[in-house]
Amino acid sequence: MFSLLSTATMLGAFTALFAIVFQAYLTSNELVRLTVILQHLRDLEVEYPVQGPRVAIGYGSCSDLHVRATDFLEYSDTIGQTLNASEYTFDDITNEEEFLLNFAYYFQRGAAAERFTANREMFMGLVQRAKKSNTVQHHWALGGNAPVIGTRMAIEGANVLLGAKMSAKLKTHLRPEVQLTGSLIEDDDIHLILEYNTGDSWGDLVSPRANRYILHNDHHNPYLSSLEEFNSALAGFEPHLFVVSGLQMMDNYLYPVGVREKLLERVRTQMQAQSRTATLIHFEMASFVELELLQLLLRTVLPYSDSIGMNEQELDNLQQVLETGRISLVADCNPRVAHSLDQARAVFRKLNEDFYRKQSGTGDGATRRPLSRIHLHTLAYQAFIVAKDSRWQYTKNAAAKASLTAHRHVCATTIVNPDAAYLQMDGSFAVSASPGARRIHFNNHDPVSCWEETLELREAGRTIAVELCVAPVLICKNAKQTVGAGDNISGAGLVLQI
Repeated sequence: MFSLLSTATMLGAFTALFAIVFQAYLTSNELVRLTVILQHLRDLEVEYPVQGPRVAIGYGSCSDLHVRATDFLEYSDTIGQTLNASEYTFDDITNEEEFLLNFAYYFQRGAAAERFTANREMFMGLVQRAKKSNTVQHHWALGGNAPVIGTRMAIEGANVLLGAKMSAKLKTHLRPEVQLTGSLIEDDDIHLILEYNTGDSWGDLVSPRANRYILHNDHHNPYLSSLEEFNSALAGFEPHLFVVSGLQMMDNYLYPVGVREKLLERVRTQMQAQSRTATLIHFEMASFVELELLQLLLRTVLPYSDSIGMNEQELDNLQQVLETGRISLVADCNPRVAHSLDQARAVFRKLNEDFYRKQSGTGDGATRRPLSRIHLHTLAYQAFIVAKDSRWQYTKNAAAKASLTAHRHVCATTIVNPDAAYLQMDGSFAVSASPGARRIHFNNHDPVSCWEETLELREAGRTIAVELCVAPVLICKNAKQTVGAGDNISGAGLVLQI
């Protein structure tokens, strides 16, 4: 009996030891693999130096108040019961109950969201609660798409003209390479940033990935209050790149009749005034839930943009509006590469078919621009579609830089540590979800996969030769910050391509 027990004990111990050694072996191999991938991404990132491009970026700014969502917000069983009973989300957040339900809807899907509330008393109550809490940590940061993109591009070597108004205190957070064109104001718009990590629990709900929910009650940004001063400064700046961002601040805002349309007409006029030969124009998408606004953007902004940057939620939303005329509130937060590329191709085709159909060579048609670049940033990868005959350069290098910037920003570090990262991409991916589509196998020594395709524009009776690139992201294991990730990634990708 003793012998049998001893043998069983020894066998158990051996099995446990083998498991530990084998796991260590796998971990060691994966670390070596990540280190190789990192080195080759880094080689691509620094291959071409940034040549000090002039970049003009609008519109707006804010002061971001960051809190950890699951520590700050109080869960109740009513929230879970209401979510289970209905898929309804509130377009207009009028009270705290609607806010909590709206947050829960996106939290359980790991989807980024940005929402406006007209209830200033409720909003400022939440802000004061976050500031005064003894149990919930908070911090302030420079916010707004334009300042964040501008700061990233300045860090990378660009000279930036920023169309925004902000307080003297907030201005101290701007880098010296960023020239503020708007006048100083007394009070900044505030955005409440509710961040959460992968696997965070809130009551019965669990987040499938790290992300953020933003609530705001802006009164400067919806009116693009810096637009006129920005326009005056643009005259002698002659930018290589003009970036339009921050227009989601108009989403669900209660304007007097016709005011929003006039504001967007002024944005269009500013875009049309840019040189078609010297200035590229990029539009940074965002979280939109109001169909009327997206339809306005399809008339006033997108036809005059060379490039669009967006995440997987925003891509799905734009495709749905283009193809069905309906809004998509949420999409798969971890989409397959093949699915995302098919969506990006569909958007690229549709917007270019619209361009060629409406292009007349005179009047408004002469200032429209064919879409020549899409940059999709997801948790697991960066994907680019770029027209071969366009002025965008170094797409493969831009994809690598965007990938590394994603890790650095979310981990809040300047160094990419393989120990702090993991890959979510498979060993290969299909280039399309269509039957028979070819697969591209991942190469650790050449981690950014690029290939060429010809896209057929059936309605326009022509084709476009494009280059597609997909880069894996070394995902940050312990996310420190998710807000601003898309802006930093987009800025880093753009700076190498102009």
